[in-house]
Amino acid sequence: MKYYSTNKEAPIASLHEAVVKGLASDKGLYMPAEIKKLPDTFFEHIDKFTFQEIAFEVAKAFFGEDVEENALKGIVYDTLAFDCPVVPVEKNIYALELFHGPTLAFKDVGARFMARLLSYFIHKDDIKEEVNVLVATSGDTGSAVANGFLGVKGIHVYVLYPKGKVSKIQESQFTTLGQNITAIEVNGTFDDCQALVKNAFMDKELNHVMKLTSANSINVARFLPQAFYYFYAYAQLKTLNLHNNVVICVPSGNFGNITAGLFAQQMGLPIKRFIAANNANNIFYKYLETGIYSPKPSVQTIANAMDVGNPSNFARILDLYHGSHAEISNRISGATYTDEQIKNAIKECFRNNHYVLDPHGACGYQALKDGLSESEVGVFLETAHPAKFKQTVDKILDTEIGIPQKLADFMKGKKSAVELAADFNSFKAFLLQNKNAR
Repeated sequence: MKYYSTNKEAPIASLHEAVVKGLASDKGLYMPAEIKKLPDTFFEHIDKFTFQEIAFEVAKAFFGEDVEENALKGIVYDTLAFDCPVVPVEKNIYALELFHGPTLAFKDVGARFMARLLSYFIHKDDIKEEVNVLVATSGDTGSAVANGFLGVKGIHVYVLYPKGKVSKIQESQFTTLGQNITAIEVNGTFDDCQALVKNAFMDKELNHVMKLTSANSINVARFLPQAFYYFYAYAQLKTLNLHNNVVICVPSGNFGNITAGLFAQQMGLPIKRFIAANNANNIFYKYLETGIYSPKPSVQTIANAMDVGNPSNFARILDLYHGSHAEISNRISGATYTDEQIKNAIKECFRNNHYVLDPHGACGYQALKDGLSESEVGVFLETAHPAKFKQTVDKILDTEIGIPQKLADFMKGKKSAVELAADFNSFKAFLLQNKNAR
């Protein structure tokens, strides 16, 4: 499979090149040259397959030409060593629980898959030079990537996160690991962190002395595996005979997750429509309303992983539908919620259904409550365990939710992070110094 840049000015790349580079040389995002349709027989029998079997068929469509079949199967099966069940919440509304992985967040799948795929290429091609993974996080990406790559030989990970703008538990998941993981606490916003990462890829001197790649959803190996979720959700609904008129609502920040869902739809998955649920950072919602895309600095909310003012993957959505606002609006509707509305959704869902939402899932739940018709079946993506936002959720519900042992173990570690200003020269100097020190 060949990959092209959304900016159309970079050379066509192989999968290996796209994964290792992360971002194209023209600052565009890589897109597969072809989105292969899966056969009708696959969907006819999908409810008989396991999560791993489904994911392997989807992975072959994207990666099968570039990765040996047995190796790809091993990567997929090792990545999906946990379940992502569809859980009934109330009439016609279901939660797809994506928080049963190592860090209890949906990004575990993409991060684990990318770590294993990158390791495959390093060993297959006998790459001697250390690969440096740069990742900006507004919350869950950093923990998923850090834990997915922890201890992988030949790879060093730098996690950039905005100081004071991630939850304590999220922070503990990537600042206490050590080994090949370095946490960088940036005095700024997520958008500042993302800008530092993108600028690093564009710096000729830095790229001359260091092999750099990204593990944000700008990397095809990070965002494409998230398509697995949507096929598996459909399979589970089919076992319940609820697979017609399916609407999937995705809490959206950097838009990698919903983009993967749109890819799944292009591959033949019969999803009726999507809803992109925003918090107060509602740039995409306003685009749907007006046809004008106007990125702006992000604002801090209680759904912090969605605090993104210039979502990178919007470029992929535009490319997928040839820049047509009408086509995008036909496929996706939008919703936007304030912190107060998010709090009310958490309270109402717990009171009526005894189901505890995290602030991000609450946006998805409320969007279905507001926009689902009687004939439709709605699935919202519950992207992280509510205990990752324990202080916030406890206060909203006036109760104390339990902390899973996986999270409690992270909290025991000692924080180790390098504090930097949101300044590229400082970041570049640190990377060079740290490389020389190792």
